[in-house]
Amino acid sequence: MENRRCEIFPTMLVTILLSLSILFSSTQAITDQVVSSSTSNSIVNQESKLETYIVFLKKSEGMVSAKPEDLDNWYQSFLPAVTTSSSNQQRLIHSYHHVVTGFAAKLTKQEAKAMETKEGFVSAWPQKVLNVKTTHTPNFLGLEQNLGFWNHSNYGKGVIVGVLDTGVTPNHPSFSDEGMPPPPPKWKGKCEFNGTLCNNKLIGARNFYSAGTPPIDGHGHGTHTASTAAGNPVPGASFFEQYNGTAVGIASSAHLAIYQVCSEFGSCSESDILAGMDTAVEDGVDVLSLSLGGPSVPFYEDSIAIGAFGAIQKGIFVSCAAGNSGPSNESLSNEAPWILTVGASTVDRSIRATVMLGNNAQYDGESFYQPTNFSSSLLPLFYAGSNGNESAAFCDPGSLKDVDVRGKVVLCERGGYSGLVYKGQEVKDAGGAAMIVMNDEFYGNVTTASLHVLPASHVTYADGLSIKAYINSTSSPMATILFKGTVFGVPYAPQVAMFSSRGPSLASPGILKPDILGPGVRILAAWLHPVDNRLNTTPGFNVISGTSMATPHLSGIAALLKSSHPDWSPAAIKSAIMTTANLTNLGGMPITDQFFVPVDVFGIGSGHVNPTKADDPGLVYDIQPDDYIPYLCGLGYNETVIGIIVQRPVTCSNSSSIPEAQLNYPSFSIKLGSGPQAYTRTVTNVGPLKSSYIAEIISPQGVDVKVIPSAIEFGGGSSKATYSVTFTRTANVKVPFAQGYLNWVSADHVVRSPIAVIFE
Repeated sequence: MENRRCEIFPTMLVTILLSLSILFSSTQAITDQVVSSSTSNSIVNQESKLETYIVFLKKSEGMVSAKPEDLDNWYQSFLPAVTTSSSNQQRLIHSYHHVVTGFAAKLTKQEAKAMETKEGFVSAWPQKVLNVKTTHTPNFLGLEQNLGFWNHSNYGKGVIVGVLDTGVTPNHPSFSDEGMPPPPPKWKGKCEFNGTLCNNKLIGARNFYSAGTPPIDGHGHGTHTASTAAGNPVPGASFFEQYNGTAVGIASSAHLAIYQVCSEFGSCSESDILAGMDTAVEDGVDVLSLSLGGPSVPFYEDSIAIGAFGAIQKGIFVSCAAGNSGPSNESLSNEAPWILTVGASTVDRSIRATVMLGNNAQYDGESFYQPTNFSSSLLPLFYAGSNGNESAAFCDPGSLKDVDVRGKVVLCERGGYSGLVYKGQEVKDAGGAAMIVMNDEFYGNVTTASLHVLPASHVTYADGLSIKAYINSTSSPMATILFKGTVFGVPYAPQVAMFSSRGPSLASPGILKPDILGPGVRILAAWLHPVDNRLNTTPGFNVISGTSMATPHLSGIAALLKSSHPDWSPAAIKSAIMTTANLTNLGGMPITDQFFVPVDVFGIGSGHVNPTKADDPGLVYDIQPDDYIPYLCGLGYNETVIGIIVQRPVTCSNSSSIPEAQLNYPSFSIKLGSGPQAYTRTVTNVGPLKSSYIAEIISPQGVDVKVIPSAIEFGGGSSKATYSVTFTRTANVKVPFAQGYLNWVSADHVVRSPIAVIFE
């Protein structure tokens, strides 16, 4: 196998992270008896659970002038007497000497209650965490501090996330180990940084790109992805005074192990990637996150697919980027069914710059440059292309040199020979006061928040046409720009990112890819240096876009699920993520792309990730590593190349070879001719022991779908059930493709599998 190079997958587009609030659904009861028992156990667990309490005390007269060490001794007397002195020190988190009298300690509810009888006690309560989240994506994904799934999963505590990328910036506060316990005993990794740069958060760091040197990130990509997956909370994060708040990773209590396999220029050799994956498996990681990949090739020629198979054999979950070659079809990377293939979505946040015309019409655009001193008074509005000068219409370099734009708002068209920011520079150099950039027809509704050099707004193609029409309707067109900063709750989010790679899969058309969407547009996360020179003493944060940014979100979610369900296999975690995904946006409408066109399953996969629902999926489609061997035989691979993937001898026979669509995957992708096709699936109950499900079918156009049995029940005995599904063409439809869904519905769950049918 030749040593090919892979690419990392950001679009270096200035953008940021966001996240939608979804309420936590409580786990349903099993039976009345179990409910009673579990409720009782829950109460006991809550009573005995250690939490951080803040304890307020009142000094006696003799303690008013006490020295700090005397106060500390007094505080120790409030801790439970049954604990030893050394464990008291572990329980005591903070001693307060100046602003208040008291301390913070790890206590159970009973222990805190017992303090009330001691002289000097005033009050005690469990601490609250008060913050504003800049990486808004946790909220966008329904993860709320101290509530629901995020709290239930302990924020990924005890899970190790391995990140293969360009290295890391170890002294960034996102990798502080404040509040982090030591890594679990299974950890066997190494740190190649000098001194104490590794800690209980950043537990390992290896360099495979340049052996013998520390894995310092010279690109920024690795720092960004690692902090997105599992960065510690960092208050005061921002990007050019926008997105202000606390930056936090999805699994903020998980440990990080860094494997540098890419250069500072973003190129990644397969030999380095395999070495990194091999070492990560040996080290004992639980999740592998790879925001890199290459073009579609057979799995036996795909180093990431091979390394990932070795990982899942050890129970390690692998999450990879789908690629940034969208919106073209058949443009995917990382298509193996044992990998979670992640596409990118937008989030519900906009950096609003609203154009207001002299007729009071307003058009919302975007700009990261948000001046606070730009007047809202109307200014003359000018379109330099009105005389047929195409170069001036694009505001190309030098095109406005002899055009009178001084003090005016200039309308420029996207395209020509200059980028958006350079158009603004031309307007500024010519004396213009502000700029409106209108999209061309191809980009339509896809606008960009850029760091402009003057007041500016980027508007859609349709809005640009309206602005042009207004200019032509009056002899004195006027306009201004109203800068509104960060706006949340955009109702049409999430949308499939324009750049996100689409299916069908070339390597295996019988497996529907991508699997899932996650936030990947305008994601704020840690960077190797400050990007705002005005704030060069602050930690670096940057806003970029790509399926590279979506991938660590899903890696973090997998870490949360691993913490919540340590007995689940990688395939079970993947199934839970896929079958609970959202198909609608915040406005309750079907998810579209950034052109506002409905997307098919080759763009959206199973839908947009919903972490809270994934924690309680009801049923999962489990797959053991050996189950992939008949599938690989069915791909027509010979026994030698299959042996490369599975790392042991394999014998294919007709009895052990299956069609691609027969793999126990949580979705269906078939090529359908004139004859019927039948497949089986086996679901495993991970919900209430006693439950029943009914099949609900949304048939693809021109296809009859029959499921036998149409109802399944669990109530004791086996936790598994097998069903068959038969697809039959019913009409000669005039479309090459159709899609539908097979849902298993209970009183508490909807287990959804998308169906893709390509007609032959």
